[in-house]
Parts: sequence; C-alpha cells; structure tokens
Amino acid sequence: MARSVRIEYPGAVYHVMCRGDRKELIFRGDNDRRLFLDALGEVCERTGFRIHGYVLMPNHYHLLLETPEANLVAGMKWFQGTYTQRFNRRHDLCGHLFQGRYKAIPVDAGNEDYFRRVSDYIHLNPARGCLLASKNPKLKRFGWSSFPRFVGNDPLPEWLESDRVFAAHGLVGSGKEKRRIYSGIMEIRTSEILEGGVSEKLEEEWKELRRGWYLGGDLFRDELMERADLSVQGRKRESYRNEGMRRHDESEALRLLSQAITELQTSLSDLKGMKQSDPVKQAVAWWVKSRSVIGDEWLCNRLNMGARSNIHRAVARYRKESDAGVRAIKEKLTLCSD
Repeated sequence: MARSVRIEYPGAVYHVMCRGDRKELIFRGDNDRRLFLDALGEVCERTGFRIHGYVLMPNHYHLLLETPEANLVAGMKWFQGTYTQRFNRRHDLCGHLFQGRYKAIPVDAGNEDYFRRVSDYIHLNPARGCLLASKNPKLKRFGWSSFPRFVGNDPLPEWLESDRVFAAHGLVGSGKEKRRIYSGIMEIRTSEILEGGVSEKLEEEWKELRRGWYLGGDLFRDELMERADLSVQGRKRESYRNEGMRRHDESEALRLLSQAITELQTSLSDLKGMKQSDPVKQAVAWWVKSRSVIGDEWLCNRLNMGARSNIHRAVARYRKESDAGVRAIKEKLTLCSD
C-alpha cells in the first residue's frame, strides 16, 4: 500500500509523535533525554522549526511543531536520524530505534481551540501515563516536558515558545501572571485525571487527536485535501514539490558556503585543494553541516572531503573546540552569522 503524502506548507503546525521500534524504550536514562533535546534544539537552528510543546515518554515522544518553511520531511529525517545515531553510538547498538514512520498530524492553528487541545494533550501525557510522583503528583515536577519550563522562572531556550500556548488559553498580562494561571489550570486537570474524573467530551477530543489524519474544521480539511491532491496528477505535483525542496536545501547550503568562504578569506578551489584535516576546510564543513539539512554527499563533493567520515570528524572537532586555533575560527564564523 502506498504511503500517505506528507502535507507541507509554510506556517504549518503539526502534532508529531513517534514510538520506539516494537514499542521499546527510546530513552534509557536522563542522559539520553538530554541527547534528544540537544538534537531537537539543533534541528530547530538548522530548519527554523518552532516548538510549542513537547513531552518525552519512556517509549515515545510528542511535539507540537511549527514549520515557518515547508520543510517538515527534511527536518524530521535529520532529527530522528541524528538522535538514533547518537543513541546507538552511546549504547553500542545498531539498527532502528523508532517504529516506522513518525505521525505528523496537521493542526488548524488558526483556531486556538485546536492548538490548545494538542498542547494540553501533550502536557497532560505524564499524568495519563501514571508517570507522576505518587507522594506529590504535580505536573510541574515531571522534568521531561515543556510544561515545567513554561511555568518556571528560567528563560526558555531559543527553540521553545510558550506565548502561543498561553494565548490559546486566553491568557494575557504579565509573564509571571500568565505562568501562574496556566499552572493552576493544568494542575487542576491533572488532579481530575488522577482521580478518574475526565469528562466524556475530553475523552472524545483525545480520541480525535489519536485517530484522525488532521485536527481542524471542515474548511481546514478541504484546504489540506487540496494541498495533498491524492490523484495521479497530485502525485506528480508532489514529486515536483519535493524537487523544489531539494533545490531550496542546496540554495541554503550554498549561501552558508559562500558566507564562510568570504569570512575566512579563501576560495572554493583553495578549499578543495586543502588536506582533509585542515582547520579552515573543516570549519567550512562544520559551518554548512551544522546550519542546514544538506546531505553529507553534497558537502563531500563540494569541498573534496573524500569519505563522509571526514565531515563527521570536522563537525566533532568544532563542536568540541579542541584547540585555540579552532576556537578563533569558530568565533569568527559565529560572529558573521545573520
């Protein structure tokens, strides 16, 4: 049976979820969870993704994800692939970590009620999954979701946004007041779940979230159908659109490449002639690789890097800032960033 079309468009919002292969754990401890969030932050930097909510459960995760550009597929491919590689390397494993395709349900974000439903569903997952501490079952005490970050006093990471969730709950005023009210609303709902007092209406909303291929009204559904266009002609158009996305990724990589060449006062021909271990050549590889979703093969060909492993060594060297020379080059490139 053919796979369903991924519906991508600028400004799209999705409820993204994926389980572990054979429903096995995707986190073996807190270090894995940190690894996951680090990769999530990186993919947001590379693609412009905006995260409006997340939760890390033992064998699956949920995201409320916005794509300012139509690049869900490219970004998610990099994100899940990168986390899988890092998880496997850390635990000396190989093979699949996730179960098949991730689910990405388009959400009618123009209607705040639908946006709120997904956000609440994600944040209440630890209560529904019986993951809260038995002595003091407070939602904000579960550390691996965006909820405690939304209601806490510490600044959010750049890739995580709370304003839209607060607005969907009708919350205005100072940040402190919004956080206090939102925390109260969600803790009341947590208590209701733990006491078995969830309404039939809420149960139906949750079923709709889990089973549907979209979340929104009839007009939103019709818009999605038009975008997907599941006829033969639509399939051809989908292939054309994917080709357009490939060109977009290359265009962004070329922009970054040109930026690095200018800032480091070199040329593409000079870069190609340098040794694979040259810090300038490695810096350019790191710069493009860390800020785009372009593939290793493209970068190897452009820079004459040889094996793909040379790209990974370059990225690792600049991520670790192994010596003063590397730190100086990295700082120079970082300062020229838009």
